[in-house]
Amino acid sequence: MRRTRRQRAVVYLGLGLGLLLVVGPFVWTALSSVKPEAEIRRDPPTLWPRTFTLDNFTELFERVNMGQAFANSLLIALVLVATNLLLCSMAGYAFAKLPFRGRNLAFALVLVQLAIPAIVVMIPQFVLIANLGLVNTFLGIILPTVVTPLGVFMMRQFISELPDELIHAARVDGAGELRIFFRVILPLCGPALATLGLITFLGAWNNFLWPAVVAQSEEMYTLPVALNILNGHEGTHYNLLVAGSVVVIAPILVLFVFLQRFFVQGIATTGIK
Repeated sequence: MRRTRRQRAVVYLGLGLGLLLVVGPFVWTALSSVKPEAEIRRDPPTLWPRTFTLDNFTELFERVNMGQAFANSLLIALVLVATNLLLCSMAGYAFAKLPFRGRNLAFALVLVQLAIPAIVVMIPQFVLIANLGLVNTFLGIILPTVVTPLGVFMMRQFISELPDELIHAARVDGAGELRIFFRVILPLCGPALATLGLITFLGAWNNFLWPAVVAQSEEMYTLPVALNILNGHEGTHYNLLVAGSVVVIAPILVLFVFLQRFFVQGIATTGIK
């Protein structure tokens, strides 16, 4: 009994330390967002604000067009979520349930793309976008990630676990492949779709490098790119950066709270363990 209690105490201690390491930076950022800059730069630093102020958020929205940047980020993220949910699930259904010549080779190429760093293909992508005349447009920012290899892999893994009998029964009733996909397969993919949607939204919302390369005017900036304006010749404004970080993180936290049950279930059932 004592040994079991000790083991349990060690496990709880380890989990507590892990939680502290993960949550600690977010708590510090949230508390620092309501501190004056002088207190943020204080040595030794303070965790709890001695002077509570919301001036950081007011100054942030005065210096940076956060409303436009927020709308741009939201538009790009929602479009990418919609396209990835549709196209990745359709590709996943084809790889999982539709026999065709070269299927294994095509899926192997999808897996190979997972191993290629995004920075490697960024220059060819930009050259292609520039040749298409899509620089400084939403389409130029969105187009390279309309469908992602990770999304195709996740949906293929999930759909491959669905019973083939459902598809056979629908075909016997005269349903075509599109009707089978939208009426039979897609309603059963809730956990996988929620997981893919959250991952896609998170990636699009936090993406900095590609929007910074394609967006040439302030009207096209997303939130991470707009916050980079604060790292200018005048120095780094830490109070504004932490306030901006809270603005960027808050929607992600709210979204995860509502979708965490589906996210965990989707991760457990798509082969990513």
